Amino acid sequence: MKAHPFLLFLNRFEAMDKIAELREKANKLPLLPGVYIMQNAAGEVIYVGKAKALKNRVTSYFRGEHLPKVAAMVSHVDDFSVIVAASEFEALVLENSLIKRHKPHYNILLRDDKTYPFLRLDEREAYPAFTIVNRIAQDGARYFGPYGGRGVSHSILNTLAKALKLPACGKKFPRDIGRDRPCLNHHMGVCEGWCRGEPDGGEYRRRIAQAVQILSGGAKELMDQLEKEMLTASEELRFEKAAELRDRLTAVKELSNRQTVLKAARADVDAVGFHRSARTSFVVLHYADGDLAGKDLELMPEPLEDDAAAVSALVRQYYTRRGAWPRTVLLPAEIEDAGPLAEFLTEMAGHRVELVMPRRGVKRELLEAAARNAREESTRAESEAERRSKTLEWLQKMLGLPAPIRRMESFDISNTGDFGIVASMVVFQDGKPARSRYRKFRMKTVTHQDDFASMREAVSRRLAHYNDGDEKFMPLPDVLLIDGGAGQVAMAVEAMAEQGHPDIPVFGMVKDDRHRTRALTTPDGREIGIAANPAVFAMIGSIQEETHRFAITYHKTLRKKAIGSKLDAIPGVGEKRRGALLKSFRSVKAVAAATEAELAAVVGKKTARAVYEHFHGEVNDT
Repeated sequence: MKAHPFLLFLNRFEAMDKIAELREKANKLPLLPGVYIMQNAAGEVIYVGKAKALKNRVTSYFRGEHLPKVAAMVSHVDDFSVIVAASEFEALVLENSLIKRHKPHYNILLRDDKTYPFLRLDEREAYPAFTIVNRIAQDGARYFGPYGGRGVSHSILNTLAKALKLPACGKKFPRDIGRDRPCLNHHMGVCEGWCRGEPDGGEYRRRIAQAVQILSGGAKELMDQLEKEMLTASEELRFEKAAELRDRLTAVKELSNRQTVLKAARADVDAVGFHRSARTSFVVLHYADGDLAGKDLELMPEPLEDDAAAVSALVRQYYTRRGAWPRTVLLPAEIEDAGPLAEFLTEMAGHRVELVMPRRGVKRELLEAAARNAREESTRAESEAERRSKTLEWLQKMLGLPAPIRRMESFDISNTGDFGIVASMVVFQDGKPARSRYRKFRMKTVTHQDDFASMREAVSRRLAHYNDGDEKFMPLPDVLLIDGGAGQVAMAVEAMAEQGHPDIPVFGMVKDDRHRTRALTTPDGREIGIAANPAVFAMIGSIQEETHRFAITYHKTLRKKAIGSKLDAIPGVGEKRRGALLKSFRSVKAVAAATEAELAAVVGKKTARAVYEHFHGEVNDT
């Protein structure tokens, strides 16, 4: 129903009055650098910005016409506050901190679920070993990276282990030396078999030093060194040693040919690409020794800020999160705060970071390559977004819904008998999974296997959270999807009615004999076929698979904790010994069936006695 014209006029008049009030307040601000914080009527921070002169910047929001995105933000401003800073640099640092804390709706934000792993090595240990960590700590260890993901990091470690015949089995030295026979890796010739105690710790540390040399960019020097050692061994008629060094040299050469990912972590020049559109793209190309070594990409909605301000904000967020900094960053636009931003990056990096906006030459060519990548990524993303939008239109028509589908929520139940009954709720926004909005439930009222009752509880609790004003469960979905048939859907409908939301469209996802979604079902049992439309069929299938995966993962986590708790009850068994027992015997049942001698080989005699007594009663020594 349309609002009455007088009400529309009154609302507009009140909005103009509020703008005048805010403009008057802004006119009293000082001409000093600082940060301004915009808030809505609920007191929520919706935008944070910095300014050379607070009065000039803040008053600009409350006079004249604005682009639609800026106008939308201003229309929601109910009040603002400012913090005066001692300098532009201090304002930049403060703005960065406030954006990170509040994550304002109208600020340009990088995804917060992306991490850049590092390799950590503590050379103070007798047998140092590489581990993968998400951030650098001031703990005296050495860190290498960052790398593009944990998969890349694992690949690097595996390749290093193979090239230098380092252990890849998870054993800890010197603790595990002589405790067990060498594993298959030693017999296959890809590990020296350090668990035998030979070669000794000195040779182990030499191999680790060679791995450090490779990670630090010294593969060429290492190859020269290995070649000299190989020739010396050959001249001294130590042919077995010469053959061993030859094989290691070959492995290091192969590794050096695959070093693009390692170079990206040591980039000395980064070129930034930025392309504004409905799907704005931010691209960083990493160059090491003049070669392209890696690429990072972020896609986001069109930002409120102009191009220069957006680039500045994105560069700040990107390098703060990445934790590694080049010597030079090539920027695609002249930015107002270039000086403070360079100072900010330099302070974080611990070495001078130069910001350059090249006009010609090789650096300009690198920047143009980044710009091309940004344009292409935006175009590709828009094409994908258009395909998803069209698929959602088809789905809307198939389901007979009056409004477009933006947010879909899907529920599934997972359990093993009466144990660990859980439900998953996944969210698809505009046809894409919104993983930060996924939620999981462990049943409180259902104590035995009952998928119908479990579905009713899960949907009811989800809606109850919304009714209580829980922001993590806002907004309500445009469509609710249930993994199951008419019975499960009926339970969801009952829960919706009880919680005061009977009008949310709800459908069940019905599977065929091959466990694929073949149709959607209405609460009254009517099936809607989707197989005739491949795009809709694929989208619904992916939603059902993702919902099932999320439920199963949560259920397995609970089972693992429950299994661990059975062992935790044994005196002397903590997290490490529990892990060692499960790694060796695979299950609690196998641990219970093991002999005391078998247990002692894993956790020592004293703990083995406690474990054996726990499962078999007191042991007599007679």
